[in-house]
Parts: sequence; structure tokens; C-alpha cells
Amino acid sequence: MRIVFMGTPDFSVPVLQALVDSGHDVVAAYSQPPRRAGRGKAVRPSPVHAHAEALGIPVRTPLTLRDAEAQGEFAALGADVAVVAAYGLILPRAVLEAPRLGCLNVHASLLPRWRGAAPIQRAILAGDAETGVCIMQMEAGLDTGPVRLTGRTPIDGKSAGVLTEELSAMGARLMVEVLGDIGAHPAVAQPEDGVTYAAKIDKAEALIDWSRPAVDVERGIRAFNPVPGAFFEIQGERVRVLAAELDRHPGGGRGEGTVLDDSLTIACGDGAIRPLLLQRAGRGVMTSAEFLRGFPIPPGTILA
Repeated sequence: MRIVFMGTPDFSVPVLQALVDSGHDVVAAYSQPPRRAGRGKAVRPSPVHAHAEALGIPVRTPLTLRDAEAQGEFAALGADVAVVAAYGLILPRAVLEAPRLGCLNVHASLLPRWRGAAPIQRAILAGDAETGVCIMQMEAGLDTGPVRLTGRTPIDGKSAGVLTEELSAMGARLMVEVLGDIGAHPAVAQPEDGVTYAAKIDKAEALIDWSRPAVDVERGIRAFNPVPGAFFEIQGERVRVLAAELDRHPGGGRGEGTVLDDSLTIACGDGAIRPLLLQRAGRGVMTSAEFLRGFPIPPGTILA
């Protein structure tokens, strides 16, 4: 097929690569404009932008698709279908209807659960047992379109980073399957029951709230790994926690945020957790033992 690809972050790259590997003609890639990033705040293209250029695919980075000129340029590509994976811009009706077969989206949840911006993180935070990918026929509503194919996977203690890679690969496989025989995958309307919305992650959510039950704290640590990174503050320094395990200490009643032992077990509102991987600002990731050798935190310390 003649395809326009639309995506921005690392999640989208395997989908683009799978389309190319399957022999489809990707005539253009749309991505968010380059932005400043990293310590030097240099202007950098998005992962999709960089990957598409390496493949020799023309890249377009409009700030909006709402004006007539951008919509005309999109329609002029004469695509059979647009494949969308975490693009980040709203597609107006003129764009949705321009390709012969419309626009197909790789959405990382089991729709209608977790429509919206952060479905992977929200599924972890909510304690969902499983998540997955839906290949959705896009329409004007927020992730309301009918679904052509679904894949599932258990969450099973995975971090958002691990799930993102897994669901990206799954989405790539499912999209190639649908495009291989779109008639064999009719669009089925989403059920009306079970709708939830995955609001964008606010960086303030990443500050660990030790008054929460330990199970919730541990979920937050997984949901915010790798970004924005769950953290606590001590001695004016921000310490990121990238992995933790639940501990058998009763926790509650010992003072929320209290360090309970020499292994950095920390009391929560109900139960306790033990960080496994930590990171100080400007440093590499360390095990808790490595961290404590350079930054002792004695039992009885109360963390913010």
C-alpha cells in the first residue's frame, strides 16, 4: 500500500520499520517538530524524524494540521492509508478522510479502557492485570473509533519502559497483519461500557507519597520508569527510584516515609517498600547497596 506514517516517540519507530520491511511504500512521515532536549538543550529531531530520514523517507513536521494548506499537502500525497502511532497532533476530519482507507491508529490499551494520552502508565497505576494494543480505525472522537484487531499481554510487574517496548513490537505486528488483508479485519465498534481516560502524566505525580499504601507506591515507581521517574527528596537532593519491591514490614504506624532498616526499607501508609535501583542527579543508576555506600541513610530517617 501507499502509506503516510504519523508518529513521534521511540514507541512509533518499530511500527514505521515494520511497514518498510513488509514492502509497503511509505511516501512520507509526519512527526512533531524538532525540540530542545538534553543537557545542552540542543534542537533534536524526534526518534521517528531521525529514523525516517535514515530510511530515505521525506519528513514533514507541521505545527498544526488544521489549516487548509497543510490539509491540501497531506491529501496531495494520494495515500491508500495513514498509519498513526503516538503522533501527538489532533487529526481534523479533512485529514482523517483524505486517504482512501482512512487512518489506522496503534493504541496501547484495551479499548475502551484508557483512551487518551498515557494508557500504559495509567494501566500500571490502576493495578490492571493486563493491557494490550488495539488497531483502531480513527474518527473525530478521542480514541472512540472501531477496532480492527486486538492483542493482549499481562502486566505482571513490568515497568512502563518494558511495556512500551513490548506493546510497540506488538502494535507493529498487528498493523502489518491488518494491512496485509484489511477486509479480513472488519472494524468493530467499541463497547459503551468500561470507558476510562488516561490523562497525561503530570511531573508532580512522580513525587512519591509515602502516605499511600505500599502497593500503590510500587506501582507508581514502575509506571514512571523511565520517565518522569518516581523520586523522593533528602538533604536538598532529588533521588529517583527506578525499581522497588514490596516488603513484609508492617510499615503503617511506624511513620510514613520512615527508613526502617539498613537496607533502606521505607514505611508507607500501609506496608513498606524496599528500593532496588536508585539514581542521584547527574549519576548513573545504582543498586540500593551501591547507593547507600555513597549516601548513607540511617534507620529512623524520615524521607520527604
